[in-house]
Amino acid sequence: TCTFTYSAQGGTNEQWQMNIGVSEDSQLFSCSVWRPQGKSYLFFTQFKAEVKGAKIEYAMAYSQAAVGGQSDVPLKQEEFEITETTVSHREGKFRFELSKLMIVAKTPRDEL
Repeated sequence: TCTFTYSAQGGTNEQWQMNIGVSEDSQLFSCSVWRPQGKSYLFFTQFKAEVKGAKIEYAMAYSQAAVGGQSDVPLKQEEFEITETTVSHREGKFRFELSKLMIVAKTPRDEL
């Protein structure tokens, strides 16, 4: 499972999407939360994405999502932290901007 919790202020009628994908062998899954229109105007005070039943292999957070030929703009490394199961804002470092969050996680494999 993948959960996304946050606290934010502002923004009007922003449309957000959340997608979960699974690889053919069911070993990897991805979890993405983003605003398809690109930059969000929400003032995020905190955010946390958490996966259960898997360990994070790769994660990235962006202040602006790609739109109209522009690229994703990643948050600075000091603005967020990644553990085995969570991606979250870093208190005192996060600059309140988030438009996209992406996680790739690996499910545990039973050895024969």
